[in-house]
Amino acid sequence: MSWARIMIRQRKWVIIAWAVLFIVTGVLAKNVTHALTSTGFDNPKSSAIWVDNQLGHFSSKPAAEPLLIQNVPHSRVDAWVRQYHLPSAWIYRVGPNATTVVPSAGQSPTRLLPLYDFARHEGAKTTWVNQNAVGSQVISDTRTTLASSLPVALPFLVVLLLLVFGSVTSALLPLLVAGVGAVFALGALDLLENVITLSAYLTDIVSFLGLGVGVDYALFISARFRQALAQGKEPEVAANEAMQRAGRSVFYSGIAVAMALLTLFIGGNAYWRGIAIGGAMAVLSVLLVTHTLLPALLRTLGRRINWGRIPWANAFHRFWPAISTWIRKRPYWAIGLAVVALAIPAISGVQLSMQTPANIAVMLPQNDPLRVSVAAEQRALGAGSIDPIVIMINFKQTTASISTWQAVAKVTDRIAADPAVLSVHSATNVGVSPTLLADAVAGTVRDPAITGMLSSFTNVHYNSHLVALFVTSRQGPNAPSTIALTNRLQTQLAHWLPGQRTGVGGVTALLNGFNQLTKARLPWILMAVATVALVILFIATGSIWQALLGVGFDGLVALATAGILVLTIQHGGLGLEAESLDSSITPLVFVLLFGLSMDYEVILLHRIQELWQHGQDMRDAATDGLSRTGGMITGAGMIMVVVFFALLLSPLEIMKTLAIGLTSAILLDTWIVRSFLVPGSTVAIGASAFWPSRRKASTSADEDPE
Repeated sequence: MSWARIMIRQRKWVIIAWAVLFIVTGVLAKNVTHALTSTGFDNPKSSAIWVDNQLGHFSSKPAAEPLLIQNVPHSRVDAWVRQYHLPSAWIYRVGPNATTVVPSAGQSPTRLLPLYDFARHEGAKTTWVNQNAVGSQVISDTRTTLASSLPVALPFLVVLLLLVFGSVTSALLPLLVAGVGAVFALGALDLLENVITLSAYLTDIVSFLGLGVGVDYALFISARFRQALAQGKEPEVAANEAMQRAGRSVFYSGIAVAMALLTLFIGGNAYWRGIAIGGAMAVLSVLLVTHTLLPALLRTLGRRINWGRIPWANAFHRFWPAISTWIRKRPYWAIGLAVVALAIPAISGVQLSMQTPANIAVMLPQNDPLRVSVAAEQRALGAGSIDPIVIMINFKQTTASISTWQAVAKVTDRIAADPAVLSVHSATNVGVSPTLLADAVAGTVRDPAITGMLSSFTNVHYNSHLVALFVTSRQGPNAPSTIALTNRLQTQLAHWLPGQRTGVGGVTALLNGFNQLTKARLPWILMAVATVALVILFIATGSIWQALLGVGFDGLVALATAGILVLTIQHGGLGLEAESLDSSITPLVFVLLFGLSMDYEVILLHRIQELWQHGQDMRDAATDGLSRTGGMITGAGMIMVVVFFALLLSPLEIMKTLAIGLTSAILLDTWIVRSFLVPGSTVAIGASAFWPSRRKASTSADEDPE
């Protein structure tokens, strides 16, 4: 007995089991962001991780951080600043009832503590302006994305499903199945985030990916079920047939998407591993629901699935027979027009460049008070002040040695001489001699001012070997000159201090390593995902030709999508802020492109192959297959477009990149590749289109796969 038949016959228990699972995972899903992080962007081979870990051994920060005070009128903050005898020049207006106090360079880390405590006591919202605060805001905005985008997407989804299906019940069923799958995936994610590092972006990715593929998969299977019912078959037979045919296609599609996502393991760090596991888990969760709950629901509904018919909805499908007839007569025109349509945006695709910004505040909306506060700090203290480059030196001798501080003084002077450097914060450039510094560490000089200052640069302990320097670049952390400076310092330190362990840290160095790692691994990721697509297509169709063509067509779509991203994000089209494409999300667009395209490719090719196996000429099978599935495939694509396009409402710029990339890719794939290139090339190749697969001898032209 087949798995689908078991689900159908045990439908009552299957539905009850999923109802319980939905409640349990729903409780978990509500808490899904509790351990998600905005970190994980490391390069295991970079010294930046080591540097940042060593900073935890130091007892204080090198300088005071700006203080953002919100929910209080500007006039009250002005009065507080005067009350604590702080300069009025430190005050910056960063929004309605939002003020940032930016202390001048060299101020003590404790300078704003009294103001901080008082403002909190008065009911103000207070935030130290640093990268950790920005990261927390990014996590908060991921929750906003889900809350604001989903309600906007759902009404459009309902309308599209009504157009595709033509009845209320059959339109709502895919939403139910997709919702259960998405909640199940988020619940599983909540458990998983306690074990491995998972990105804050995963809640949006998993939610919208689960919803999109869930609706598509349920659409394909339930549409086949309704076709079988229309032929007069009993509901149990129709449900089993839908699972054996459309369910088989959906299974291959889901495995292809999951395996495509798992290729992100090649990215080589915690961030990409988390995206790979979380994304694959979302797809597999939906696949589990569509192969267990959906057949049980189909059999339970039976012919009631057609309740609430909408007569005018079938107009959505009427033009596909005309298009398929034109392609049968002019396949080379269809191929040529499709290639030209893809080539136009693909021309700009070669300009694509990726960089995750070290100034992560640019991920926030332009009017966000935290982002405006960061910009105010840059104006006051220099563009590089928001992320000083950290130099960590592990000396063989202790910091109680005079030679240690003499070496530090020489390195400090050499770094300060670099034209890209604005200033170097070092224990040796504050007017204290190397001898006095060594004595202070050794404990022979007990001057609180010196030991307090030293705690920012080393452990004030006789056995310490670590010394830290803080370098402020002239340009911001995203600037090419600053990135080049971090690379240059890493090389120069090895020459200046032979035999000592040195490293360059800070967010700029950390994300520079991540960008380099992702750039180096991206070709391997794309090769792996293309290989997955090739293998899955060959297994699904038995055809080398279709597997090769499918991967080739996906490559064209990928290049065209890259061109659209360049024109919109990189060049600032459609009113968006011009910026480099983010290394942490752009590879995901291309991986999902290859994976999701398998949905539509397998559905179309399986239908063509069915018709061919049942005796039709290949030309007729190709065009008839498009005629029967074109409306469903493009409808499914539009549903996916609505789901991902809703991400444009996200306050995070990175989610807008994902929205534009995936909506562009799906539109190009469904309306150009699956509607023209695949049927056109199949007609042009003719009888050998599924080589080396052969037509079964037992098939008959009188049999109807519908």
